[in-house]
Amino acid sequence: MAPYRHSSELLPDKRGIIGVVFKSLDRSKQGLRGVRRGTRFGRISVRRLLLWMFSVAVLFSIYLSLFGLKMQFHDFFPCEVGLLDSVNNLVEPKDYANFTQFSSWYVDKEEKPFGDDQFEPRFGGHQTLEGREKSFYARNQTIHCGFVGGPDGYPSTGFDLDEKDKSYMNTCKVVVSSCIFGSSDFLRRPTSKLISEYSKKNVCFVMFLDEQTLLKLSTEGNVPDERGCIGLWRIVIVRNLPYKDMRKTGKVPKFLSHRLFPSSRYSIWLDSKMRLQTDPMLILEFFLWRTGSETVSAEHWLSYFVIGQCRLHQLLEIP
Repeated sequence: MAPYRHSSELLPDKRGIIGVVFKSLDRSKQGLRGVRRGTRFGRISVRRLLLWMFSVAVLFSIYLSLFGLKMQFHDFFPCEVGLLDSVNNLVEPKDYANFTQFSSWYVDKEEKPFGDDQFEPRFGGHQTLEGREKSFYARNQTIHCGFVGGPDGYPSTGFDLDEKDKSYMNTCKVVVSSCIFGSSDFLRRPTSKLISEYSKKNVCFVMFLDEQTLLKLSTEGNVPDERGCIGLWRIVIVRNLPYKDMRKTGKVPKFLSHRLFPSSRYSIWLDSKMRLQTDPMLILEFFLWRTGSETVSAEHWLSYFVIGQCRLHQLLEIP
């Protein structure tokens, strides 16, 4: 192709190519004027599409965070717990000499203060601030610890149990307990095939329910058998709940198991959102007897995988 003659002129073939380009640009401008109205509607559709895609992405992220949590932990946090092969090899320590020995008595009844016409019995009693501070020290003493009754003639303060259930609970030496109040959760049974026959005979599996929850479970097909059990759970009905807040009522069997099971030596509390899938005797051996510990507790269930290389995840299932 020949060079320029002047700075403002091109050869004919060069001008032809550039002319075609400019003509096409002019046509596209004219065409855009004609479809400008349609473009507005197109923008609205695109916005809706983007909003829909963003909503799907958010829902998928929530699903992964809740239901994909267990799968991810299996892949990246392998769990190895050195449990014994069977309960036949269990060796319970005879003495925990390093623990402080003391006795506690509990306030079972409060009398009406003289001249107090507004007195109302409470499940937790009327503990003073000074008495509360003293109760934190390990020594022989009498303390407020729930189940406090009022004077004669006053109604029960709550958490009423059937006498047959009380008699059964007084015989328990090793306890696995849980509760559901206010129909707030599903009933998750311990994995029976992973529980030894020894534990099935010697461990008390107690599930505390209120009448509302029992009615809902019955409509779902979970009806207690002739022994009062649903699976391994012995169903214990609690009447006259002491608190309107069901979460607060749920703290009673969680923190006061020593009052509900006065003869028990070991107690395992299981949140209703978890399912026991390990023999409770093996749990006691691994966490208490082997280490010489008196108590063991876990962090919040959302961070359970951090504890001891996923130990809790292998012992409990969170559906």
